[in-house]
Amino acid sequence: MIKIQNFIDGVYKDAVENNWLDNYNPANGTVYSMIADSDDKDVELAYQAANKAYPNWKVSHLEDRFKILNRIAELIDLNNDALAEAESIDQGKPKWLAKNEIKRAAQNFRFFATAAMQFSNESHHNEGFSINYTLRQSIGVVGCISPWNLPLYLFTWKIAPALATGNCVVAKPSEITPMTAFLLGKICNEAGLPTGVLNIVHGLGPKVGNALVSHPKIKAISFTGGTATGKHIASIAAPMFKKLSLELGGKNPNIIFASCDLQKAVKTSVESSFLNQGEICLCGSRILIEKSIYNQFKIAFIEEVKKLKIGNPLNDENRMGAIVSKMHFDKVLSYIELAKQEGGEILLGGESIKGNGDNANGWFIQPTIIENLSHECRTNQEEIFGPVVTLTPFDTEDEAVMISNSTPYGLACSLWTNDLTQAHRVAERLESGIIWINCWLVRDLRTPFGGVKQSGVGREGGWEAMRFFTEAKNVCVKL
Repeated sequence: MIKIQNFIDGVYKDAVENNWLDNYNPANGTVYSMIADSDDKDVELAYQAANKAYPNWKVSHLEDRFKILNRIAELIDLNNDALAEAESIDQGKPKWLAKNEIKRAAQNFRFFATAAMQFSNESHHNEGFSINYTLRQSIGVVGCISPWNLPLYLFTWKIAPALATGNCVVAKPSEITPMTAFLLGKICNEAGLPTGVLNIVHGLGPKVGNALVSHPKIKAISFTGGTATGKHIASIAAPMFKKLSLELGGKNPNIIFASCDLQKAVKTSVESSFLNQGEICLCGSRILIEKSIYNQFKIAFIEEVKKLKIGNPLNDENRMGAIVSKMHFDKVLSYIELAKQEGGEILLGGESIKGNGDNANGWFIQPTIIENLSHECRTNQEEIFGPVVTLTPFDTEDEAVMISNSTPYGLACSLWTNDLTQAHRVAERLESGIIWINCWLVRDLRTPFGGVKQSGVGREGGWEAMRFFTEAKNVCVKL
């Protein structure tokens, strides 16, 4: 039985109280490892290690910092297969998909290692009177809390810019998917990251997460997860005047206009609906279709979804794996029942699936397509975060925009049209932080990432992340 220990001051350690949590393999429902059940004492040890390392790390030469972070990226790439298999077993996603996400984790380190070499300060010359220059300096010890759906990818998405800007980190991965964060510690040591610069504490949100957020000397919190948890974090951190970056939930629309390339819209909509079992905050769970092509799209979409193979995540033939946990499995099924109660018609799926052989007790759910629901019903307003999408017809552009903006969320949106003027016009009107036109999940790490309304506060990615993990200091020199 593997023991997933904390990584503090460059050393793997049991939790102070030596308590453990079960860690499940979603594809067969069995416990396959144990997680350190940490608490505030472990967070304090991690903080002390980070605080001790900070004075040297914050003044480390940028090229030295680059070499270490870039070496971490190289080692992640060299271990892609092993990390992908670990993540597939831990999270339930297909291994072929995990390989892509591990590659992205390496890219995160490589991108921000390079960014550290190019991050510049500003100066303002008031001719004949003064020169102002602005320094961007590291904050100190910061906290990073990542979710379970894209474990190493989103873990590194936060850690890499924090380290690149000279901060030291206390990080908490999800207790549901801790394995690749655990393995990252060994990679960091091999890459030569000084001890204490990165510390990883495992455990439950109410114990570890709260201790991290409420720690009086941890100066910033970057969190990705559910909106309810984000509200709780803000209630603690805001009165303490910590910097906050919150990337929260979504209920994303996928708008299909009649002028679209229907074949491409259908093919990509299958991906944006069911990739990673629909457990991606950017998935388009509300598909809005112009009425004149509604039936045509529906028939083609159902036929494509029927082709998806579901089962053992380690089998590359399967396009969908297992739901991450029994609790989430039950939640997704409960929303399917809710949709029926609200008058929805199940066009495809709607049931759990019993796996074969060793996967007989795994948590598998069919890709599910539902129609005949009001855009105001709970199924269309609340985040399900699973392989469930709804189809809704619309008559006009105004109606499509109204329905899209009707939820409390505003993270991402895809819209499909070959009318360029319409694309720009609708994009401007949508209440969303990210908009894809005739595509989905096309990412450039230089661009700002985040949502509006209850989908979050602040932006990640590119210079936005570098600015979040630094403080601006203006220096004025009178001429």
